[in-house]
Parts: sequence; structure tokens; C-alpha cells
Amino acid sequence: MKQTGLTMATPPPFNLLTILGPTASGKTRLSVALAGELNGEIISADSRQVFRGMDIGSGKDLHEYGDVPCHLIDILDAGGEFSVFAFQRLFIEAFEGITARGRLALLCGGTGMYLDAALRGYRLVEAPEDEGVRAELAALNDTELAAMLRELRPGQHNTTDLADRQRTIRAIEIARHERDRTTEPEPFPNILPLVIGIRWERAELRRRITERLRQRLESGMIEEVQRLHDGGIAWERLDYYGLEYRYVGAFLRGELTRNDLFQRLNSAIHDFAKRQETWFRRMERNGVSIHWVDGAGDPLGEARRIVEKRLEA
Repeated sequence: MKQTGLTMATPPPFNLLTILGPTASGKTRLSVALAGELNGEIISADSRQVFRGMDIGSGKDLHEYGDVPCHLIDILDAGGEFSVFAFQRLFIEAFEGITARGRLALLCGGTGMYLDAALRGYRLVEAPEDEGVRAELAALNDTELAAMLRELRPGQHNTTDLADRQRTIRAIEIARHERDRTTEPEPFPNILPLVIGIRWERAELRRRITERLRQRLESGMIEEVQRLHDGGIAWERLDYYGLEYRYVGAFLRGELTRNDLFQRLNSAIHDFAKRQETWFRRMERNGVSIHWVDGAGDPLGEARRIVEKRLEA
């Protein structure tokens, strides 16, 4: 690193530096600082930042990147879908390209499924849409669909797939395809990860989340959602894109007052941050070693020491 006079070993003991943490924890800032010092390029692990025009609601913070190259941001038109499978395929492409250029890949994000898809070393299999399966599932109610998905995936932790009927049907379609496939998936690249997580005291994280939401609303998040809808994206599709777009959409449809929008969205984001932290603990139980730094202290300094220790090992 430039500040510490360190140089990367050849080959380095890790080839993917991952920065994770809950929303509003400062992941982008830390990733950019480390990428600048380690000749790195950032890969975003976020399900919404891939879409152009979804900037404030998705928390892109593009101004923080400076000259550091970033990948998987602004690659699709808003209104489409983006899956974990698509993320993994694009992540592997970006990782292999960065590595081939002799640079370090840094994965930055807080979406647990996306982080798992990059770190757990398994290749997802693309499941084609099956109209026969969809016709069969259309006759079932939501409770029956949820029960079927849990039977297919007993360890299912992603409640997002259970919150929307079409997502549940698609998840069942994918689970059945994975169960019945006869071919082996493509090999996964040899990834040697070093994972650093940013941790905050709960009360301070809540304060940061609330302040960040207030800034986003003042910076045009409501206008952004209105612009996306005016551009042809249905309210139902905007709901699909998560909390900010769902609640602002409800406000724009006259279903919430401005105060209700702030209070309910703020509470929902706090709950989301708790679920992120739960997912990170599950990742650790599943064998992912996360080196935690204190967001309220000197996270960059701590991260440098973690990297230095790994380089010297």
C-alpha cells in the first residue's frame, strides 16, 4: 500500500479483497481507498446498482469512486430484471479480466446472496423458463407455493423470494431445475478471498441510516422514482426494486404522507440492516472468515493492518 510502503506479493496470498457491511456502513469509501492503494478495481455486489437511472435510491455514491475503475454499475436499463445467476456470471467475467490485467479485484457490497455467489465457490446453473411448470404453479395459492419452495430448499433463508408471488414461482422453477439437472456446472475460478467487514454499534448505525435517508430524500430520490415511472416503468416493477422504490412509489400514488414515507421507510431500512447482519453471521458459521473493523474508529487503518498481516504471512 502506498501509505505503508507495502508491495503486493507475486503471486499475492489473496486475489479477491471483499469489503462488506450493512447499509450506510461506509463500504464504498473504504473500498475506494484500498483499491487506490493496492492497484485495484471494484466489483459492485448490489442488485440495483446495475441499473442506469437508479442512482439515489440504490445508493451508488458514484462521486466517491474518483479514478478507481468500477464494474457492474450502470450496465442495464432500468425496468429489467437482474438475478443472482446473472450477477455471478458477470462477477466471474469481471474478476478474471481484472486478474488478467495484473490488478487486484475488490468486491464491495452488502447483498448476502450476491456475496455468497462470489465467495462460496459454487457455480450457479442457469434455469430456463418452463411454461409447463408455471402453468402448474399458477393453480396454487401463495401459502402452497411457499411450502413447496421450502420443501425444495430446506435451508432457504432468502425471504425476498417469498414476498412476491412471481419471485416465488421463479425460485421454485430454478430449484426444480437444479434438482433435476444431469450435467455438472462449469468450474469456478480459483478465488483466494480476504474478507473485511465494517461493524458499527447498533445505535450509531441507526443514526447513520436515518441521516442518509434524509439526505437522499432532500437530494431528489422522490423525483428519481417519479422520473423512472414517467419513463415507462410500472409501479409494480418499481416495487420489485426494493424498499426505497416501493415506499416512494406508494407516496407518489398518494398512499402515504411525506411523514409516513420517512418514518416507515426509515424503519424498514433499519430492519433490513439487521437482516444483513444476520446474514453475515450465517456466512461466518458457513466457513467465511470475516475480519471486522470498527466503522467508528479508523476502519482504513485497521484494514491496512489486516492486509499487511496477510501479505506477511
